[in-house]
Amino acid sequence: MLVKDSPQDILSSEAWLKVNQRLLEKMIAEFMYEDMIAPTLIEENTGCRYYELSLSMHTYRFHAIQRLFGNVHIVEGSVIQYVDQGWRVAGSAIQFLLDSQSTIKMKPETTGHLIKELQNTLFADAYILAHHHEKSDDLVAYDYADLEGVMTGHPWITYNKGRIGFSIDDFLCYAPEAQQRVQLNWLAVHKEKASFHATSELSYDMLIQFELDDKTRETYRLMLQQRGVHPDDYYWLPVHEWQWKNIIIPAFAEEIAIGNIYFLGVGPDAYLPQQSIRTFVNMDQKHKHHIKLPMSILNTLVYRGLPAERTVVAPEITEYIKDIMTKDAFLREECRVILPGEVASINYGHPYYERLMGAPYQYLEMLGCIWRESIYTYMEKGEQPITLAALLYVDKDGKPLVASLIEQSGVSVNAWTKQLFDVMLPPLLHYLYKYGTVFSPHGQNTILVLKDGFPCRLAIKDFVDDVNVSDQPLEELTTLSEKLRKVLRSEPPEGLCQFLFTGLFVCHYRYLADILATYYDMDESLFWRQLAETILAYQKRFPELADRFKLFDLFKPTMTKLCLNRNRMVDDGYADGDDRPHASEYGVIKNVLSQYAGK
Repeated sequence: MLVKDSPQDILSSEAWLKVNQRLLEKMIAEFMYEDMIAPTLIEENTGCRYYELSLSMHTYRFHAIQRLFGNVHIVEGSVIQYVDQGWRVAGSAIQFLLDSQSTIKMKPETTGHLIKELQNTLFADAYILAHHHEKSDDLVAYDYADLEGVMTGHPWITYNKGRIGFSIDDFLCYAPEAQQRVQLNWLAVHKEKASFHATSELSYDMLIQFELDDKTRETYRLMLQQRGVHPDDYYWLPVHEWQWKNIIIPAFAEEIAIGNIYFLGVGPDAYLPQQSIRTFVNMDQKHKHHIKLPMSILNTLVYRGLPAERTVVAPEITEYIKDIMTKDAFLREECRVILPGEVASINYGHPYYERLMGAPYQYLEMLGCIWRESIYTYMEKGEQPITLAALLYVDKDGKPLVASLIEQSGVSVNAWTKQLFDVMLPPLLHYLYKYGTVFSPHGQNTILVLKDGFPCRLAIKDFVDDVNVSDQPLEELTTLSEKLRKVLRSEPPEGLCQFLFTGLFVCHYRYLADILATYYDMDESLFWRQLAETILAYQKRFPELADRFKLFDLFKPTMTKLCLNRNRMVDDGYADGDDRPHASEYGVIKNVLSQYAGK
């Protein structure tokens, strides 16, 4: 192992019990939310409920607090199971999965692979427990890229660090929580086989001159000349060491053999991997682009490649999204929204998989790169960027990072959350209502810009995967090119609303509301009322969009419930299809916001 500690320093019995208890509590809560298990309520006392869940091999009991969005807060340490004619603390997330297999109706194949993902997640959690002791009060001063390495993963998906494809050494070298700086390898790929795309003001030569210093560029040119090829016949792009060794060399061996791909060497700059694993921040020169690379590991539902068709149009999507902002005074001058653009991309398709009808999508996403503008280049004096996901961090003493930010800001928790909504919602609502365009504003894609702990601006990134448009004949979408129409997903009205409703309200705000209710005893209904009031204030500001408010109705009494764990566990399993899996639709969820409609 590359780690300095022995495995026992990470995998002590105390640590293993702790991470299992946490994961077990999360599994129960999320399986209940997704209607995969239905515990029996046996007692309720002053808002806390006592449940019993009888499964195939064991019976479990636990205390939980009901939250307003259909989720529950499992009281820490309360889960017990009946074993050997007695009740004892439940301490195995994997045993709980086996116990619930028949109830959830998981196939043995799915359960077997899921055990592997959960084991990987537990190991990562044990590593975090052993190596990360950061206090929330200290994290308020952390740099954007460094803070990402402290995070603990997707709040909803239970197998959130499954990373199938990584060995333990890979984890210790490349996982974001390992916080190891990496240097990226560079390849030369023949221009007849690869495609380069960029925004109108950026050329390939300009990009490479910005990313690589004169000495490195001259070294790479000389290497190609010594191979007997002309450097100008090739594009240069970075590739992750893991992807190069595990995927590119074996899968593209023929392309290497015939001289379409050459290895150039290790680039000069050091990068930190972010929570998505495949996005990297340049730590030596922070003004340089953030780099998004394919990493063909299976993590949180999908292989982490780069979809070829979207990689190709990434710069055009950037220009489309930014053009809207540039021409709209509300977005540009009042919201001052930040849109770090994907300004350049290179895609290299596989010579055989591209000819295979219905090829598994993972084999069409193996080699390419997207260059995204650095968030640091947008910061003004006194501004500090953090990912939205950071607001859900809770340190070992039980103090949330959001509490430390609120203290730093000097305002009340109610004033802070109101400002959070006032900063985040208006630009997202404007793109939805006026332009029929949505982002996926989950915790990783959304950057909150702070001043002294107080929210002041919003930044939205990752357009290539997560921009969707309305399928309705909206005048504002007539300027959308046919090229983009073929690539961007078109969604019916509720489907478009789901990017805010599920992507932000369910996938992030319901956890934030739970944290604030737990730590501050904040009235959860106040949290959701503030959110509703922000939407209503926007609607009052733009009465001319009244028809759009009805079309894209965020106040419907119920919405289709989208489920993430259910997708893997019940619907798709580990099938290797030609399209990326999407959230499962199962039942409906009561919309808390509906009670505030028209108020």
